[in-house]
Amino acid sequence: MSIPIGIVGFRGFSGVEAIGILSRHPEFEPVLLEHRQDAGADLKLIRKSGPRRIAATADAACAAGVQAVLLATPPDVSIDVTPSFLEAGIKVVDLSGAFRLRTAATYKHWYKEEHTAAQLFDEAVYGLPEYNREQIRGARLVSNPGCYPTAANLALRPLIAANIIDRSAGIVCDAKSGVSGAGRKPSAKTSFCEVTENFSAYSILKHRHVPEVLMTSGLEESEFSFTAQLIPIDRGILETIYFRLADKSMTAADVLAIYQQQYADEPFVRLYETPGVPDLHAVAHTNFCDIGVVVDTGTGRCVVVSVIDNLGKGAAGQAIQNLNLMMGFPETQGLL
Repeated sequence: MSIPIGIVGFRGFSGVEAIGILSRHPEFEPVLLEHRQDAGADLKLIRKSGPRRIAATADAACAAGVQAVLLATPPDVSIDVTPSFLEAGIKVVDLSGAFRLRTAATYKHWYKEEHTAAQLFDEAVYGLPEYNREQIRGARLVSNPGCYPTAANLALRPLIAANIIDRSAGIVCDAKSGVSGAGRKPSAKTSFCEVTENFSAYSILKHRHVPEVLMTSGLEESEFSFTAQLIPIDRGILETIYFRLADKSMTAADVLAIYQQQYADEPFVRLYETPGVPDLHAVAHTNFCDIGVVVDTGTGRCVVVSVIDNLGKGAAGQAIQNLNLMMGFPETQGLL
């Protein structure tokens, strides 16, 4: 028997992606949890013969046998519904930023809103499996990482830990994302006429994903300059990360060796032989993060290219990777 897994926010791009993955998963059955007022509206992205729909309440979920829910919702909705699901014994993977940061004060600083379920910060596990796998296995609340921080942290954390970066010279992360990263809600900024044949930067030096990179990689805000940019494609994130090596004699092979040691047994991190670097086609519709390195030996300049699918490893794919761990299944189940 398949295990019912609820999806709140199933109309959004991440929610639809989650439905597709769960529908192919050998152990799970997607169940759509309706939380919107316009519940009778036509679901253009959902087939009429698709998953069953129930109300997005703990009582309805329990009656349907739902054992875990994915929240593909804005932070305020996640904050509102998470406590009742947990109290009912239902595990939660939250794809919003509601529980990623460690304190209510930090959340208010970056999200500009009060947090009304701050008691859950101590319990929420940051869902980056490559570093928090064992904590995720025993968690009942996992906060799925943001898409930009996933690509940045997988690229930066091993190098920060190895102490090979000249942090006094700063680190620059030039991040480009497809339009689906902005969500499905219509806006002038993401309309066809604004996006097509265009390329724009936004939230310069104040993007709300920055504290996730600082928290996970151990950087100070003064050391890390991050710029998000919108490009006219539907999905994918490519981050070009620039820094100086502390030892100017290091080669790309030396840097790659650090990644190889860290990620040798990781199923969803792929490394490129130097001087190769990945592109977005390599990760589209997958749960992989691909990383490539270029070094100018002698000057100490290093460029790391890290790419993911923002709806895969950056959202629904990673959420189901986390869900597999929480439910006791191989983390690659349904994702390879």
